[in-house]
Amino acid sequence: MKITSACLAGVKCMWDGEAKPCEKVIELVKQGKAIPVCPEQFGGLPSPRIPAEQKGERVIRKEGVDVTIQFEKGAEETLKIAQLINCKEAILKSKSPSCGSGKIYDGSFSGKLIDGDGITAKLLKKAGIKILTEEQI
Repeated sequence: MKITSACLAGVKCMWDGEAKPCEKVIELVKQGKAIPVCPEQFGGLPSPRIPAEQKGERVIRKEGVDVTIQFEKGAEETLKIAQLINCKEAILKSKSPSCGSGKIYDGSFSGKLIDGDGITAKLLKKAGIKILTEEQI
Protein backbone atom coordinates (compact mmCIF):
# COMPACT_ATOMS: atom_id res chain seq x y z
CA MET A 1 0.00 0.00 0.00
CA LYS A 2 1.22 3.48 -0.87
CA ILE A 3 0.39 6.96 0.33
CA THR A 4 0.16 9.86 -2.06
CA SER A 5 -0.20 13.61 -1.91
CA ALA A 6 -3.95 14.25 -1.96
CA CYS A 7 -3.54 17.04 -4.54
CA LEU A 8 -2.21 14.46 -7.01
CA ALA A 9 -5.37 12.40 -6.42
CA GLY A 10 -7.46 15.41 -7.45
CA VAL A 11 -8.27 16.79 -3.99
CA LYS A 12 -8.34 20.59 -3.97
CA CYS A 13 -6.02 21.04 -1.00
CA MET A 14 -3.05 22.97 -2.38
CA TRP A 15 -2.08 26.44 -1.12
CA ASP A 16 -4.19 28.03 -3.87
CA GLY A 17 -7.20 25.81 -3.16
CA GLU A 18 -6.61 23.78 -6.31
CA ALA A 19 -5.41 20.26 -7.14
CA LYS A 20 -2.71 18.90 -9.45
CA PRO A 21 -4.44 15.72 -10.67
CA CYS A 22 -2.18 12.95 -11.93
CA GLU A 23 -4.05 10.19 -13.77
CA LYS A 24 -1.64 7.46 -12.62
CA VAL A 25 -2.14 8.48 -8.98
CA ILE A 26 -5.92 8.74 -9.36
CA GLU A 27 -5.97 5.22 -10.79
CA LEU A 28 -3.91 3.86 -7.86
CA VAL A 29 -6.36 5.43 -5.40
CA LYS A 30 -9.37 4.04 -7.32
CA GLN A 31 -7.79 0.57 -7.24
CA GLY A 32 -7.29 0.83 -3.46
CA LYS A 33 -3.49 0.76 -3.83
CA ALA A 34 -2.84 4.27 -2.48
CA ILE A 35 -4.26 6.49 0.25
CA PRO A 36 -4.32 10.27 -0.32
CA VAL A 37 -2.88 12.49 2.44
CA CYS A 38 -2.32 16.24 2.79
CA PRO A 39 0.38 17.01 5.36
CA GLU A 40 -0.39 20.74 5.37
CA GLN A 41 -4.02 20.11 6.26
CA PHE A 42 -2.99 17.47 8.81
CA GLY A 43 -0.87 20.21 10.39
CA GLY A 44 -3.91 22.46 10.71
CA LEU A 45 -3.44 24.74 7.70
CA PRO A 46 -6.46 25.65 5.56
CA SER A 47 -6.92 25.50 1.80
CA PRO A 48 -6.49 27.98 0.28
CA ARG A 49 -3.62 29.40 2.34
CA ILE A 50 -0.77 31.85 1.93
CA PRO A 51 2.06 30.11 0.04
CA ALA A 52 5.06 28.93 2.05
CA GLU A 53 8.58 27.80 1.17
CA GLN A 54 11.46 26.31 3.11
CA LYS A 55 14.22 28.66 4.12
CA GLY A 56 16.92 26.60 5.75
CA GLU A 57 15.27 24.42 8.38
CA ARG A 58 12.19 26.68 8.67
CA VAL A 59 9.03 26.97 6.58
CA ILE A 60 8.03 30.59 6.07
CA ARG A 61 4.88 31.99 4.48
CA LYS A 62 5.28 34.62 1.78
CA GLU A 63 4.45 37.46 4.21
CA GLY A 64 7.04 36.20 6.72
CA VAL A 65 5.05 34.10 9.21
CA ASP A 66 6.85 30.93 10.38
CA VAL A 67 4.66 27.83 9.88
CA THR A 68 7.34 25.23 10.60
CA ILE A 69 5.40 23.78 13.54
CA GLN A 70 2.34 23.12 11.37
CA PHE A 71 4.45 21.50 8.66
CA GLU A 72 6.22 19.30 11.22
CA LYS A 73 2.91 18.24 12.82
CA GLY A 74 1.51 17.39 9.38
CA ALA A 75 4.61 15.33 8.57
CA GLU A 76 4.27 13.40 11.84
CA GLU A 77 0.58 12.66 11.19
CA THR A 78 1.41 11.52 7.65
CA LEU A 79 4.09 9.20 9.01
CA LYS A 80 1.58 7.69 11.48
CA ILE A 81 -0.76 6.85 8.60
CA ALA A 82 2.10 5.42 6.55
CA GLN A 83 3.14 3.21 9.45
CA LEU A 84 -0.45 2.06 10.11
CA ILE A 85 -0.75 0.73 6.55
CA ASN A 86 2.83 -0.60 6.41
CA CYS A 87 3.64 1.81 3.58
CA LYS A 88 6.94 1.21 1.80
CA GLU A 89 6.54 3.79 -0.97
CA ALA A 90 4.98 7.25 -1.30
CA ILE A 91 4.15 9.35 -4.35
CA LEU A 92 4.47 12.98 -3.32
CA LYS A 93 4.04 16.36 -5.02
CA SER A 94 7.31 17.59 -6.45
CA LYS A 95 8.91 20.85 -5.24
CA SER A 96 6.51 21.25 -2.29
CA PRO A 97 7.84 22.47 1.08
CA SER A 98 6.12 19.40 2.56
CA CYS A 99 6.28 16.76 -0.12
CA GLY A 100 9.10 17.76 -2.47
CA SER A 101 11.82 15.17 -2.95
CA GLY A 102 15.22 16.05 -4.35
CA LYS A 103 14.29 19.62 -5.35
CA ILE A 104 12.35 22.29 -3.45
CA TYR A 105 11.83 26.01 -3.83
CA ASP A 106 14.60 28.09 -2.21
CA GLY A 107 12.48 30.30 0.07
CA SER A 108 12.72 33.44 -2.06
CA PHE A 109 9.33 32.95 -3.76
CA SER A 110 11.09 33.54 -7.08
CA GLY A 111 10.57 30.06 -8.53
CA LYS A 112 14.22 29.10 -7.99
CA LEU A 113 14.80 25.45 -7.08
CA ILE A 114 17.51 24.05 -4.83
CA ASP A 115 18.52 20.54 -3.81
CA GLY A 116 16.56 19.35 -0.79
CA ASP A 117 13.51 17.58 0.56
CA GLY A 118 10.26 18.86 1.98
CA ILE A 119 9.51 18.36 5.68
CA THR A 120 7.25 15.31 5.11
CA ALA A 121 9.45 13.74 2.44
CA LYS A 122 12.47 14.03 4.72
CA LEU A 123 10.65 12.37 7.65
CA LEU A 124 9.29 9.55 5.50
CA LYS A 125 12.72 8.90 3.98
CA LYS A 126 14.22 8.76 7.49
CA ALA A 127 11.61 6.08 8.32
CA GLY A 128 12.73 4.01 5.31
CA ILE A 129 9.88 4.88 2.94
CA LYS A 130 10.84 5.29 -0.71
CA ILE A 131 9.70 8.61 -2.16
CA LEU A 132 8.72 9.19 -5.77
CA THR A 133 7.27 12.35 -7.27
CA GLU A 134 4.53 12.52 -9.91
CA GLU A 135 7.33 13.27 -12.37
CA GLN A 136 8.94 9.88 -11.67
CA ILE A 137 5.96 7.55 -12.04
